[in-house]
Amino acid sequence: MPEARKCANDVAEAVCDGLRQIGDFSYAIWPKDIAHAIGDFDKAVLAQVRSMADCTIEWIDERVAGGDRLRGEWREKCRRTEAHATPEPGV
Repeated sequence: MPEARKCANDVAEAVCDGLRQIGDFSYAIWPKDIAHAIGDFDKAVLAQVRSMADCTIEWIDERVAGGDRLRGEWREKCRRTEAHATPEPGV
């Protein structure tokens, strides 16, 4: 079993190395200044995507907290309504 795991790790490492090389080639084909500009642009786009994801996560957290608050208010309103309810005469 350890031999099979070692073989799988070697294959995964070879695939990762191949992908790394493809990434290196994709920037090496450009002149240095253009490659750096493309890299900076890619990082800026990813930073904006991350920022948007963070805002969305924050929005979801606020909505869940708002839902908890409303649920508590509804529960309290139901309890007050039940406490003030009067039994029907003759029952």
